[in-house]
Amino acid sequence: MDTSVFKDTLDNLLKAWQGIAGGTRDNERPPAVAPHLPEDDAKRVRKLIRTCLEARGGEVSSRRRAAALGQMYLTLDDEGRRRFLELLARDFAVDRKEVRQAALELRGADGEEECLAAEEKLREILISPRLRLLKQFNALPQGIKFLVDLRADLLRHIDGNPVLKSLDTELQNLLATWFDVGFLELRHITWDSPAALLEKLIAYEAVHEIHSWQDLRNRLESDRRCYAFFHPGMPDEPLIFVEVALVSGISGSIQALLDESIPEMNPLRADTAIFYSISNTQKGLLGISFGHFLIKRVADHLSHEFPNIQTFATLSPIPGFCKWLAGVLDGESQDELTGGMRAAIKTCADRLQTPPLFEEILTMKEWWRDEEAAALLREPLERLCARYFHAVRADGAPLDPVERFHLGNGARIERLNWLGDTSEKGMRQSCGLMVNYLYRLEDIEKNHERYATERRIASAAPIKELLKEPSRENGRKGRFPKIFSAG
Repeated sequence: MDTSVFKDTLDNLLKAWQGIAGGTRDNERPPAVAPHLPEDDAKRVRKLIRTCLEARGGEVSSRRRAAALGQMYLTLDDEGRRRFLELLARDFAVDRKEVRQAALELRGADGEEECLAAEEKLREILISPRLRLLKQFNALPQGIKFLVDLRADLLRHIDGNPVLKSLDTELQNLLATWFDVGFLELRHITWDSPAALLEKLIAYEAVHEIHSWQDLRNRLESDRRCYAFFHPGMPDEPLIFVEVALVSGISGSIQALLDESIPEMNPLRADTAIFYSISNTQKGLLGISFGHFLIKRVADHLSHEFPNIQTFATLSPIPGFCKWLAGVLDGESQDELTGGMRAAIKTCADRLQTPPLFEEILTMKEWWRDEEAAALLREPLERLCARYFHAVRADGAPLDPVERFHLGNGARIERLNWLGDTSEKGMRQSCGLMVNYLYRLEDIEKNHERYATERRIASAAPIKELLKEPSRENGRKGRFPKIFSAG
């Protein structure tokens, strides 16, 4: 996140809680602690947490103590927050002895009434003290934002720590309940939206960097749309937003799509909606998915606003392709396609006067402007990219995260676009290749079901043709999931 946006969020939380915590009695005020939370300070924090959990003095006092504790947490540095989270996770977990005893009582219960009572007792014991503390923050102004940011801190520090992982599971489940899609509001963001919100779009954009206010304005013109999901507990914070271009035909170049010099198009004449950027904004909501709901809601909204729009597609990056390809070329694979790629790299390197290594060409600035070099590499790169789309993880899902997202939503792989993204990031991640995923409304449920149950990858005929390289036609078997034609 942009540091200025983070600082504004932090300041807002501190101000929101200042008045609440101000009335806390002296013996319940947060201890003055060093930012890194040394052990002596941690003992005092542990005592304050117990005071919060005792809930003495009623609801108002509980809110004051929680606000004071939250303010103290916000003053800690990164090391201090890690120690606080470890303290919370370790010292305020479920009491295992009580759990075992309750489980034995349930096992020995006799009759319906006794069983129900034992089940209820076990349920109550399984609600950890740390979870009860976290719920207290939700009652505070902007408390849910505090918990989302606290989980973002937690995710940075888990690193194989099973105790922190257990705390994360509890917090994620809690947030998943509060952020159910039924609670979310879809908003259309325009150039007339509050400046603070527009600043957050610039800071949170994760796919195609917004370089200036003029760049942002161009993305919010009449033939462009931006929609975001908001939660009532975080009314000024977008959770996820999608940028859409209303165009004629399926777009294949992000440079053309974002070119500020191209005149606006009358959106009433558009026949295609291109989803070209989807950005999650809250790291603390990792694992809680809104994207598929957002795309479907936006597609439904646009189809009603613009009846001429019949095609819904993406123009998407392929973030893992170059990394995967480098591994393939460094490996022992000797099939005709990888052999052809190595030969093309050598010829291209001779022409460009670089060492005959894929990484050397990849890092050479604007190598793709040499038409002969680009022609040498295009076909093997496109064929290997098609293979990449069908390479899978141990669980049978595709390697590429963007691909998993769209296939899981019921889209199909429609078309590869050569030099679709010639930015430094685009060339580094995917040699400039981009892909269109097509959302055919009549096929979405079928595609989703086949992918979810059988890991079948829906792909259009041009993608299937790219897979027909010599090694497959000669009968060599590769580790590919099932492929079917979706149209």
